[in-house]
Amino acid sequence: MSENTSNLLKKCEIPEKENALKGRSEPLFIEDTNAVTKDNIKRAPKSNEKEVILALGCFWGAERKFWNTPGVTVTAVGYAGGYTPNPTYEEVCTGQTGHTEVVRVIFDTTKTTLEEVLKVFWENHDPTQGMRQGNDIGSQYRSAIYALNEDDLAFAKASKEKFERRLLASGFGMITTEIELLDTFYYAETYHQQYLHKNPNGYCGLGGTGVSCPIGLTI
Repeated sequence: MSENTSNLLKKCEIPEKENALKGRSEPLFIEDTNAVTKDNIKRAPKSNEKEVILALGCFWGAERKFWNTPGVTVTAVGYAGGYTPNPTYEEVCTGQTGHTEVVRVIFDTTKTTLEEVLKVFWENHDPTQGMRQGNDIGSQYRSAIYALNEDDLAFAKASKEKFERRLLASGFGMITTEIELLDTFYYAETYHQQYLHKNPNGYCGLGGTGVSCPIGLTI
């Protein structure tokens, strides 16, 4: 096995907690203001809002998709699903923190629903690829939904089952999306926040399967 192949395989494996990079006790310094909406990316949801954390490949293009989604009020990119406290981008890219690249999405429940947000999620990546999205390979590109409460967790699992039937009927494999309650969300460095707004010609690897996600998801 070549060194490059060995390194690639290592990046596709989630480490045991005790083997993950140590990280740091202090959070990274991140600017608060969303470059697109001018809202505070660190604020808590208001009484009419809900929050969900979504991973669908490289977070640059994923965040742009959600800040352009009607009813979404706040977006921010970061890391979730791993062990290393306050990781850097370089650490996450080694595959040795256990995290995946995610987008924090806060949405106005009077203007949209979790169902509509998950429809955008399912239709804009291929959730059957395991530790990759297209040419982006590694555990940091795995598909994931991290809910903040049990009701949203159950709804996300139900949406997966319904969309999976559509994918299987269209010749795709089983969905590999990780669906769990959120443990900890870490903000990515400021230069990653709203990256494609700041760099309009920057890389975007976002791409769906062409299969539509049904509306009217029920548990």
